[in-house]
This record gives sequence, structure tokens and C-alpha cells, in this order.
Amino acid sequence: MSSVNLKGTGVALVTPFHKDGSIDFKCFKKLIDRILDGKVEYLVPLGTTGESVTLTKDERRAVIDFVSEVNDGRVPLVLGLGGNNTREIINTIEETDFDRIDAILSVSPYYNKPSQRGIFLHYRTIANACPVPVLLYNVPSRTGSNIDADTTLELAHEVKNIIGIKEASGSLEKVMKITKDRPKDFLVISGDDVLTLPIIACGGDGVISVIANAMPKDFSEMVRNALDGNFDKARKLHNKLLEITQAIYVDGNPAGVKGLLSAMNVCSEYLRLPLVNVNKATLNRFEALLKEI
Repeated sequence: MSSVNLKGTGVALVTPFHKDGSIDFKCFKKLIDRILDGKVEYLVPLGTTGESVTLTKDERRAVIDFVSEVNDGRVPLVLGLGGNNTREIINTIEETDFDRIDAILSVSPYYNKPSQRGIFLHYRTIANACPVPVLLYNVPSRTGSNIDADTTLELAHEVKNIIGIKEASGSLEKVMKITKDRPKDFLVISGDDVLTLPIIACGGDGVISVIANAMPKDFSEMVRNALDGNFDKARKLHNKLLEITQAIYVDGNPAGVKGLLSAMNVCSEYLRLPLVNVNKATLNRFEALLKEI
């Protein structure tokens, strides 16, 4: 297994935009610095929350370079790099400079709906071609297919360069099976903010979080307490953030967290189509919940 430490809280970074749709790098720096000041353990650019599918190849390169520069080695960087065309992912890996990248997060193939054998071979091919460690990413609500626990465990045991999974199936039973039978040091990472506490209680190693874009200090502190076994403290922080965490998903992700960041005057709420801003009622809800917190 890799020596890169990805226990704790990773943040699935949003990509801030100007009103005209161009990337707002000034706001991006402000956001990254604020997140790092909140003591999170690592950053994840170009994932779903970063609207990576609406960025051009040049924009994705610019984001990688920018996040690497602003981070300046302060925490590990995990690059979102996945898709449903295995050959194209290999091409992208070959074209990517991994000097400041510590691992990749690769989403399970969507739309094609591959069999479990196809998923296994897809990931084995990527891992064998990738110069940095690979995290699997199971998010059936977005992909239309589900990585079985047995497939995850087969990959974990047989493919050395696969070091963990971001598990966002919503199934604690699946998490328990993986944590029970995984190899030593294979990471099980929550892909659902609300389920992070119970996943850690089941043996999980942390989270790749959306809400931590806005609430990095409290959320990462919750995760650290849970990992240390301080569940009373962790539960208090979990409950403090529960309603606002649920609220950011009402109108979809990343529209919700961008709306919250806008309400907090951190950055704008602009998205790229086909995504649209949250509605006024949701914004009002954010403002009310922020006052409570």
C-alpha cells in the first residue's frame, strides 16, 4: 500500500465561476486557503463537486496547476480522474503531470452499466497504468451501476496500486463487509457527509466531503474525534452540522454547497449548465441555519 496518508477529511473542491462562466481563480484561492485553515487533511479537485465534466481539457489542466500552486505541498492532493471510456482515461493519465499529485479518485464507469467483471478489469487497467495510487469511487445514484463489496475486495486484494474506496452507495451493510474483509491499510472513505460518523464507527477511515467546502473546521474536527474514538464530541459536532449538511443536497450538488458559500460571502453561486442555482427558499434556509450555527 502507498505511504500517502488519506485518513481524515478530504474536501471535494467546488470550482468557482464568474457570472460569464469563466473560472474565478481569485475566489478559488480564497476558498482553498480558508479550507486549509480549517485543518482538513487533503484536497480533491476535479471531482463531481468540481463540475469537472463541464470543464475543457485546458481548464482541467489549469485547475490542477492552480490548486497545486496554492496548496504548495501543505496537504496531499487527490485528483478526480475517471470516466466510462477506459482507453480515454489511460490517455489522460499519460498526458498528466503527477509531480504534485498524490493519488487519483476514479469514479466507476457510468451510463455503460458494465458488469462486475467489466468494473474489475476497468480499474485494474487504470491502476496498472497510473503512476500514483488509485481510490475507487462507488456512487450508484450517479453512475447507474453499483460496485459489489466482493468486487471491491477482489480489487483490494489483487491490485497493489488500489489503496481504498470512496463508498457512496448509502449502504452501511456494504461498508461493514468491506471493512471486515479488506487488506490491512485499505482505506474505506465515506462519500456521504451525513453517513460519515456511522461509517467511521463501522471501521471507516474518514470522508471526501462536500460540506467541508463551507464548514471545514467543524466537520474535520468531527471526523478526527470519531477516528480517535471520542464519539461524544464527534456526535455533538455531527448534530450541529446535520441540518445544514442535509440542506445543501435539497437542490442537488454542487448547486447547494455553492449556494451556501454564496450565503457565507465566500464565493459566488454560479454553475455551468445543465446545472442551475438553488431556489430562493433554499437560500433563505441556508441563511436561517447559519444564524443558528
